[in-house]
Amino acid sequence: QVQLVESGGGLVQAGGSLRLSCRVSRSIFSGSIVGWYRQPPGKQRELVASITSGDTINYLDSVKGRFTISRDNAKNTVDLQMNNLKPEDTAVYYCNAKFIFREYWGQGTQVTVSS
Repeated sequence: QVQLVESGGGLVQAGGSLRLSCRVSRSIFSGSIVGWYRQPPGKQRELVASITSGDTINYLDSVKGRFTISRDNAKNTVDLQMNNLKPEDTAVYYCNAKFIFREYWGQGTQVTVSS
């Protein structure tokens, strides 16, 4: 059974940092595009950052220069380092893995940035 297990998140003041980590089942990790999405209160879910198995990376414009996504193939994890956080970054963050024609989601983790 494929699993995505997220960790990290929490409450931080504006300007602070948090690190999210997503562990992906080994059976799909090497061939997956892994991304972090977020869903602010009352808004639609949006892609924040993604990384392919070949380390091609994409970022949402509003997080460029502040967030960094990275992939650890030995640990089957994809991390999202979030620096200089802003109140508008407050959301539930979800890990997503796209493998062949299927996609999988983590359970979500809350990130709250206070002003």
